[in-house]
Amino acid sequence: MPIPDFDRATLSEIIELALSDHASFETIRAQHGLGADDVRALMRAELKPGSYRAWRKRVRQFSARRAVYK
Repeated sequence: MPIPDFDRATLSEIIELALSDHASFETIRAQHGLGADDVRALMRAELKPGSYRAWRKRVRQFSARRAVYK
């Protein structure tokens, strides 16, 4: 499923939520209708490669500690 076209303000909000340590993928799904795979694809497209890898590493570390997290 392709990622819907969002305006820059909405994209910024989604990225901010994804980068936040307090928002889960479920929060993003409830607010914007994007699942975890969609958020990862969006982040891969919008972030620099190194920033994306650092974000994924942080998300994986948090998920190991909190099942409710991303």
